[in-house]
Amino acid sequence: MDKVVTFGEIMMRIQPPDYYRFVQVDSMTTTFGGAEANVAVSLANFGLDSYYVTKLPAHEIGQSALNALRRYGVRTDYIVRGGERLGIYFNERGASQRGSKCIYDRKGSAISLARSDEFDWEKILDGAKWFHITGITPALGENMVQSCIDAAIIAHKKGAKVSLDINYRAKLWTKEEAREALSKICKHVDICIANEDDAADVFGIRAENTDTKKGEVNTDGYISVARGLKEMFGFEKVAITLRSSINASRNDWQALLYANENDYAFSSKYEIWIVDRVGGGDSFTAGLIYSTLKGKSTQEIVSWANAASCLKHSIIGDFNMVSAEEVEKLARGDASGRIQR
Repeated sequence: MDKVVTFGEIMMRIQPPDYYRFVQVDSMTTTFGGAEANVAVSLANFGLDSYYVTKLPAHEIGQSALNALRRYGVRTDYIVRGGERLGIYFNERGASQRGSKCIYDRKGSAISLARSDEFDWEKILDGAKWFHITGITPALGENMVQSCIDAAIIAHKKGAKVSLDINYRAKLWTKEEAREALSKICKHVDICIANEDDAADVFGIRAENTDTKKGEVNTDGYISVARGLKEMFGFEKVAITLRSSINASRNDWQALLYANENDYAFSSKYEIWIVDRVGGGDSFTAGLIYSTLKGKSTQEIVSWANAASCLKHSIIGDFNMVSAEEVEKLARGDASGRIQR
């Protein structure tokens, strides 16, 4: 099996049941999730040798997060234990014209205070075929910026591909801070994953004639966004997800994978009725990693990745609980949703 390593923060997700608002309930449910952890779980479900790296407190809450990863076959051999707390986020699911809401409580989490020398990247990345991070991890603290750079350099030395999902979070850092840090990291990245908002907010690259909030997407404009990102940093490939938000319950979902002017492809467009959109981008990334490692073509990769993401929108929680066979079925064109007997 191909070894894939992801690095980031896993958090406890606290959520009211169904579509209740925070102020309506007396109790809420807890699960776990986080961008890179979501990717790791998807890859484990697809059958890869999936390793997740983070720092977790040594108490029972940290152990619960560790157990959640192990439950789905994620390898936790290199997780560092220590620190005082696990990050938390509260999630309220939106519907119709009321958007979902996330409230973060992650300041001072174990991973945000971790030192770069706590992670033995030479050992962690030995034999790895792929290393993945997002823009969330370096936003957690200056030590994390250097950790991401160190890991990416060693990953390349070991012969692994390096991917970055820009994943800009305005609640974690400013656009200027993100641009400065990610520009350093992008020098060591092979495959960049972004969306229109990420490219515009962080690097000032915008798709023409596009307004995602109004559901207006110009596919030609996204080719120019991908081209601009590639020219800026020399990426091998750029993947752009195209989400047209009709409302909180219904989105149109498509993607582009761009290598050069003679090698790019758009996926099919799916009309998605959303159960839970958290982790949708992470499931796309996992599909891209898996299908690339399987030697698929540009068209097959973007179709496979987008199908994986489409299915995630039907799953409650951060983790994408679908198999490679289910993704393959949708990627091949069976979007009927008919009952399986």
